[in-house]
Amino acid sequence: MKNLILIFMAAVLAFAGCGRLEKTGRNVVRKTGELAGKGATEFFSGVGEGIRTVTEGQVPDVLTAIATRKSVRKFDPLRKVDDATVEKILRAAMAAPSALDKRPWEFVVVRDPKQLAAIANKLPNSRVGNGAPLAIVVCGTTDNGIPGNGKECWIHDCSAASMNLLLAAHGLGLGAVWTGVYPGEDRIAAVREILAIPDGYLPLNVIPIGYPAENPPVKDKWNPAKIHADRW
Repeated sequence: MKNLILIFMAAVLAFAGCGRLEKTGRNVVRKTGELAGKGATEFFSGVGEGIRTVTEGQVPDVLTAIATRKSVRKFDPLRKVDDATVEKILRAAMAAPSALDKRPWEFVVVRDPKQLAAIANKLPNSRVGNGAPLAIVVCGTTDNGIPGNGKECWIHDCSAASMNLLLAAHGLGLGAVWTGVYPGEDRIAAVREILAIPDGYLPLNVIPIGYPAENPPVKDKWNPAKIHADRW
């Protein structure tokens, strides 16, 4: 009987210790988030702390990132974007939802000045020639294995990934702008040729990224008249 009591007491102490460890872990995560900086930068950290930050009640920081994002079309050509930052942006893009979780997206990161110049020449409205040190071309495949009419789902999936990408860039202090490629046949052909995009894949857009050389105003797009309750 004495041995049973000792075993029970040891189990209680172990459980209490686990609780303290868990609480300590939560505090470490919270402090880490505070030191690293709240908001979109933490959310798109790519290491998981951001998810915990959101679950701990800092959702307004994410909403602020969404509300303050803007299209930047001029960039500082002297400031480069390092590989670690690009990876964070791509991690955010790949965190997007997709139909049946098929993830049809592919991303071409263009840094070569000759390639950027070629895109700027063929697609002058892409803003790639405005000092951007890199561009990310979001592509998708129509052969995504979705039955029925699912072949066009790549457009929705890659659009979701593109929005995540834009928000991540903004949260990391960068500027970016979505410039369309699909469905323009001439634009598709030009980008396909420059980047050697294989058959079965289509470029959705070209997104130049860099440190802003302009500060356009944030647009307030809220319009209650666009909202319909229960039915149109």
